[in-house]
Amino acid sequence: MKKLMTGNEALVRGAWEAGVLVASAYPGTPSTEIVENMSGYQEVYSEWAPNEKVAMEAAIGASIAGVRSLAAMKHVGLNVAADPLFTFVYTGVTGGMVVITADEPGQHSSQNEQDNRNYARAAMMPMMEPSNSAEAKAFMKEAFELSERFDTPILMRMTTRACHSKGLVECGERMAQPPVKPYEKDAKKYVMVPAHAKLRRAVLEERLQKLKAFSEETPMNFIEDNGSKIGVITSGMCYCFAKEVFGDEVNYLKLGFTYPLPTKKMTEFCKGLDTIYVIEENDPLLEHEVERLGFAVKGKNTFPAYDELTPDVIRKSVYGDAFESLAYDKAKVVPRPPALCAGCPHRGFFYELGKRKNVMVTGDIGCYTLGFAEPYNALDSCVCMGAAFSTGHGAAKAFEQKGEHTRVVGVMGDSTFFHTGINSLTECLYNNSKTVSVILDNRITGMTGHQENPGSGKHADGTSATAIDIETVCRALGATNIRTIDPNNLQTVRETLDWALTLDGPSVIITKWPCVLKKFSEDDKARFPEAFKTKDVVDTEKCIGCKMCLKTGCPALFIDRETKKAGIDALQCVGCGVCEQVCPTKAIGREC
Repeated sequence: MKKLMTGNEALVRGAWEAGVLVASAYPGTPSTEIVENMSGYQEVYSEWAPNEKVAMEAAIGASIAGVRSLAAMKHVGLNVAADPLFTFVYTGVTGGMVVITADEPGQHSSQNEQDNRNYARAAMMPMMEPSNSAEAKAFMKEAFELSERFDTPILMRMTTRACHSKGLVECGERMAQPPVKPYEKDAKKYVMVPAHAKLRRAVLEERLQKLKAFSEETPMNFIEDNGSKIGVITSGMCYCFAKEVFGDEVNYLKLGFTYPLPTKKMTEFCKGLDTIYVIEENDPLLEHEVERLGFAVKGKNTFPAYDELTPDVIRKSVYGDAFESLAYDKAKVVPRPPALCAGCPHRGFFYELGKRKNVMVTGDIGCYTLGFAEPYNALDSCVCMGAAFSTGHGAAKAFEQKGEHTRVVGVMGDSTFFHTGINSLTECLYNNSKTVSVILDNRITGMTGHQENPGSGKHADGTSATAIDIETVCRALGATNIRTIDPNNLQTVRETLDWALTLDGPSVIITKWPCVLKKFSEDDKARFPEAFKTKDVVDTEKCIGCKMCLKTGCPALFIDRETKKAGIDALQCVGCGVCEQVCPTKAIGREC
C-alpha cells in the first residue's frame, strides 16, 4: 500500500515498521511532527521530554535496557543533547537507537544555520541522509538494523525540505515480534569511568574501520552513470534539487550513507570527469574530502556558502539564469512580518515593559521573541533556549561592576522554563542577582504548534499528566519575591514591574493566561472561565482617531480609511481587553 507522506511521517513509519518501542523528543521546527505522528502508533511509547538532552538520555536508557528507541530534535537541539551522545557512541547500544537531527538551511525558524553533519565526524558515529520520503522510511528501517549490527547509535540527518515535502511511500507491516534483548549488567561497556572509556575508544576505532568498508558497498551510496564528462556529488535533498536542474545530462554520485564516506567509490566516480560539481548545503564537507582525494571541484567557489541550494540557486550558479517564473511588481507586495496573534497573552506585558527606560531585557526562544519588534521594542537579546535569566544575570553583574544603574529583566516562556530555564533561574537565585525573571506561562508550547509540556497537564498523546506548577518550582529553588499575574490587566502589570524593579535582590514574575489558539482542557476552563468568551467593539462616536490602540500591536485593530477611526476585526478579536485599557476616550468596550 502506498501513501503520500512527508519526510517526518515517513521516518515515523519506518521506525514503527522496524519495531521501535520508545521515542522521545523536544519539539522544534522542522522536527516537531516526528513524535506528534509517532504518538498515533499505540505500540510505541512516545513522549515530549523537557529538553533534547533529556530526550537523548531517555532513548539511551531504553536502548541499554534492550529495546529499539529514537530521539528526535532540530539542529540546535543536538547541541543541547551532545553531552550524552558523544559518550553513548563510545559505549554502543543494546537495542538499536537512531538520533534524528533536522537541520535548517535558510534559517526559516531558527537562530542559526549549522551543519550537523559535523557532529557525525566529531562523535565518530555513522550518518545517513535521506533525499525523499521513500528513502526516509527505508533508511529508518535500515538504521535500526545497522545500529545493532555495528553496536552504535545512528545519526539520521534531515533538512527542512526533506522533513516537510511529500512523496509516495510504500507502507509495510510492523514486525510481528519487535526485536528485544535481555538486559545484562555490563559495567565495562556502560560505566564510562576513564579506565573503561579507554577500552571503548579502541573498540570505536575498530568499528569505524568496519563502517568504512560498509560505506563502500552499501546501495545507499550509488553511481548514476549517464555517459557524461560532468559529474555531481551530492547527498540528501540536494540530490533532488540537482536532478531538477541537470536531469540526466550529468553523472551522479548520490550519497545516502555519509559517514564514514566511501572514498574508494568517490575516487572511482571522479576519474575521467572533466568537471565535478559538489552540491551540499552549508559546510563544504564533501568538497574537502574530494579535494583531499586529489580532484579539483566546483563547490563553494560556485555555489553559495549558506542558505538553501534550491534548484533556482543551483541553476543561477551554474548557468547564470534562473528558471522561468511569472513576472510581478515586487514593490506592490505588502510585507507581512510575523506578529503576536490577536488576544496573545504576551501583548499586554510587552506593551508595558517596552515603555521602561534604563532597562535591558534579555529574551529567549519562543513566540514572545517577537517582543523585540515594533511597536514594543521590548527585547534586547535572544541567544538560545533557557538563556534569558542567566544572560540577564551576567549583564546585571557587569552593570554593577561598571557602577551603572541599568536594571535587567529576563523573559522566557513556560516550556522554555522547563527546558533549561530552571537552571538559568537557579543561577540568578544562587548568586543573588538583582534581576527580574519573568516566566510567560501561556499553558502550552506555542511556537512549534501547541505541544504539551510538564506544566500543561497532558502527555504527548493527550492523556492526563502531572502538571508541574511553576510557582511551586520557583519557591523550591529559593525564590521568595514572586508574583503571579494576569498579563491582560495593564495596571497590574505596571504595578508588578514597579515592585520588582525596586527590589535589591532577585524577583520572579509569572504571567498566567492561556494561548489564544490553545484547545482548552477541563482544567483550563475551570481556571480561566472568562477567557475568550467576548469581543471588543469600537464606539465610533467616542473614537477620536488617535491611533493609541494600534500601539498595542494587535492585528485585529485597524483604522478605517474613510472615517479615520478605529475598527476591530470581529473574526480575530477574542476580547482580551488590552485595547480597552489603552484607549484615552474609553471608545472601546465589550460587545453586549
